[in-house]
Amino acid sequence: MPLLLDLHPDAYPLTGYRRKQLLEWVFVHGAASYAAMSNLPADLRAELEQTYALNPFTRTETFESSDGSVKYLFTLPDGRQMEAVYMPYLDRKTICVSTMVGCPAKCSFCATGAMGFGRNLTPGEIVGQILAVSWQQGFSPREMRNLVFMGMGEPLLNYDHTIAAARILLHAQALGMSKRRVTLSTVGLAKGIRKLASEDELGLKLAISLHAPDEDTRQQIIPTGQANSIAEIMAAAREYQSVTGRRVTFEYAMLSGVNDHLWQADLLAELLRGLVSHVNLIPMNPWEGSGFAETPEAELQAFYDRLEARGVPVSVRRSRGRDAGAACGQLALKQPAAQISP
Repeated sequence: MPLLLDLHPDAYPLTGYRRKQLLEWVFVHGAASYAAMSNLPADLRAELEQTYALNPFTRTETFESSDGSVKYLFTLPDGRQMEAVYMPYLDRKTICVSTMVGCPAKCSFCATGAMGFGRNLTPGEIVGQILAVSWQQGFSPREMRNLVFMGMGEPLLNYDHTIAAARILLHAQALGMSKRRVTLSTVGLAKGIRKLASEDELGLKLAISLHAPDEDTRQQIIPTGQANSIAEIMAAAREYQSVTGRRVTFEYAMLSGVNDHLWQADLLAELLRGLVSHVNLIPMNPWEGSGFAETPEAELQAFYDRLEARGVPVSVRRSRGRDAGAACGQLALKQPAAQISP
């Protein structure tokens, strides 16, 4: 049975007022079932029930962190599982969504990469993460105002489905998100970055997981670096900026003794010269069997200071949800005690 959420809002079944009602039930009220759509005729609800699946997931489990973040484990109809992370702040609600089951990039410091690749998620399975979290948390899906494609998977290797999901997120009759609040994170696929630049009407923010400024180190920790050199990535980033006029963010996981030397900070500053950019330094989040250690605080600060002294806009991004296995690089289906919903 096809999934309703896979459809672009303009292609939803029904017409006129009934179509508007259906869209509001899904994206404004976050209805978990057709039965909840009380102002639709019973025969119409029954027809929809027989024609389109509404919920992409057969099981939802939650894992709460002491900082308020919640990791969601979703089971799909084929039995595969993937995760999303909800991060509430005082002034906004943010979600980190997955685009794949597992990930083929196999970054050596990332628990998701160690899982390997399962399959691509459909647009509805991506968007459904937002609806499911909103329903569980008890607010309208439209209250989720910030989104990052930064969970399991490499979005640019599931390009068509990720972009289709983004079009649903931004559609005025769907979630109506602001394009300034949607970020796509990639491990650095030059061809995909250039293709994303051609989708300029979407206006997505771009984050590149660089993690090392020298080829030897990057290829050691990121296997895809062998097919996408740093020079190619930086050229694609500059092309993206020339086309879109947008700042590019660079993610940099701090790995003790690997990529946290001051000469690497200097090299990173040289790479970014002339590019409107921002660097997020991310303390490595531990997971069993990673083989890496978090950069000590004093050395992280020294790296930060060196970049700042070289004129590079930089911040330290303290990951949330570490105690629930929900922080960057930790998503790997390994769970503490969970709360389960149908």
